[in-house]
Amino acid sequence: MCRYPGSRAPVKALITGASGFVGPHLAAHLEASGDEVVCTDRASGADVCDEAQIADVFATHRPEVVFHLAGDSDVGGSWHHPRSTFLANAVGTLNVMEAARAAGVRRVVAIGSADVYGKVAVDELPLTEHSALRPASPYAASKIAADAVTQQAWLGHGLETIRVRAFNHLGPGQSDRFVAPAIATRIARNELDAATSVPVGNLEARRDITDVRDVVRAYRLLAVSGEPGEVYNVCSGTTVAIAELAEQLVAMARHPMELVVDESLLRPVDIPVLCGDNTKLCERTGWEPELSLTTTLSDLMDDCRARLAASV
Repeated sequence: MCRYPGSRAPVKALITGASGFVGPHLAAHLEASGDEVVCTDRASGADVCDEAQIADVFATHRPEVVFHLAGDSDVGGSWHHPRSTFLANAVGTLNVMEAARAAGVRRVVAIGSADVYGKVAVDELPLTEHSALRPASPYAASKIAADAVTQQAWLGHGLETIRVRAFNHLGPGQSDRFVAPAIATRIARNELDAATSVPVGNLEARRDITDVRDVVRAYRLLAVSGEPGEVYNVCSGTTVAIAELAEQLVAMARHPMELVVDESLLRPVDIPVLCGDNTKLCERTGWEPELSLTTTLSDLMDDCRARLAASV
């Protein structure tokens, strides 16, 4: 029997999109907490865009709690394929909610994005869960739709849903489609090639960054004690400039390197500053970040070196 909310007792949990960046970290944390974990993704026959397929997976495994991570997370790429981004994120979330209801799932933690807040002025920071939603990319628009679908599952059907607006998170295993691992991968390649130039995009943007291993702790805590129907920011509450991330990574290089701006790496729209308020999360669950940015970047750098070495 599922003992959520309020109980930290182990449950049967299903993760959609489990083979992505966050999935393995979340699975490891859930298993360490004693949960029985079912990992699903497209490769295992659980494509959230396929209504029948995802319904069959839920009916087969009958999870008590679902962590919905699946979807298209490529913000920059969404400008080139907005329809497929919307299908994966909005329609995919609808399919998950319908499958969860049919399978008798008790609670769904749906992972959204802080990109839904869009372009904000400095005097509007930090962003709370009540801040206006102003999508600046096709990705952000698709995540707002997914957020609404998740809320409707609670209001219209009584499915216990927790909506998460996750701010930037970093750590080992992240794709080099994202800025920090992209820079770390270029540095690692330069170390092998004895090169010195590290191409970068916009260094002026500031982001609220949390280690992925701290982020997945927040996800489980919300599954345990989050209020059904509510939305929670998962963030550090502080910002760091992309320039500082890049400089810290270059300082970890095994020989001297320099950052060089490459205009092809600039996005059509890049939000200048994004900083969240994590008060609601912390007060509800007792969560707080534990890992420092230096630790995160060091582990990321080592991971990128290892992955590159394994590929050559």
